Amino acid sequence: MNRNTLSGVVHGIGSDTQLKANFMMLIVTMLWGSSYLFTKIGLDSIQEFNLIALRFGIAFILAGAVFYKRLIRVDLKTVFYGFLLGSILFVLFTFVTIGLKFTSISNAGFLFSLSVVFVPLLLAILFRKKPENKVVFGVGIAITGIALLTLGNELTINSGDFLIILGALFYAILIIVTDKLTKNVDSIALGILQLGFTGAWGLLFSLFLERPHLPNTTESWVSILALSILCSAIGFIGQACAQKYTTPTHTGLIFSLEPVFAALFAFIFVQETLQAKGYVGAILILLGILTAKFTVKQPVRKRFNQTVDGSEV
Repeated sequence: MNRNTLSGVVHGIGSDTQLKANFMMLIVTMLWGSSYLFTKIGLDSIQEFNLIALRFGIAFILAGAVFYKRLIRVDLKTVFYGFLLGSILFVLFTFVTIGLKFTSISNAGFLFSLSVVFVPLLLAILFRKKPENKVVFGVGIAITGIALLTLGNELTINSGDFLIILGALFYAILIIVTDKLTKNVDSIALGILQLGFTGAWGLLFSLFLERPHLPNTTESWVSILALSILCSAIGFIGQACAQKYTTPTHTGLIFSLEPVFAALFAFIFVQETLQAKGYVGAILILLGILTAKFTVKQPVRKRFNQTVDGSEV
């Protein structure tokens, strides 16, 4: 992947219609949906913090190479904001990456998408903004879906599912904090710095708690390069550009397909399936998310769509 390829992603949308922008958003959503599969594969040979360091470090280098002029002009306030957001991003990806070791790809995709439900709830708690009735209804549907998807016969939730839910909670926090910090700064430069600080935290923890190393198998190289190039660098750049040419409503609907793509990739490539009640739970979670998503005020929703990776994961 060279700079010209990434630049093509950036400049190729310039005169496109909303339909083409929506198609780009669909591709980005597919890439983010695949990130759960690639993370699961990477964890077979790479430890958690090492994987985070490689994924976000490579993404930072690639995105920084494309937008180096913006980074040259960056001010200290943007660097500080990037450090704060990168720190939150690191925490949430720590939960998600470790959680994926103990749960299925499909569960992770649907549970992490609960961040959309958590946003209005956190706004209600932190800023005393009473959630609308539709949000409360959506949360109720989603909670029912969580129970069907995750609870076993003994009515217990496994550690992996719990960590993914914590990751979704921190992603909701990231959405709200990003909305507050990006008013008067270069959002693209901020996003790139956020990638860099996330990778730096991953490297620091890996040095102290693990034995960091480069991928040593073909599968691990494929997973790391896919996560860093496709899911993070291209995903971020493509989303940032396509967002200019489509509406928040279209974007929200398309992004809601991320857990569906995660489950689809898991079924195709590792033959992962859910129990019947798991599929019912997944559908209820998706319905709850769609119910809650479009009652969030536009500024918060817009910032959600501008948050880096991963969506992803």
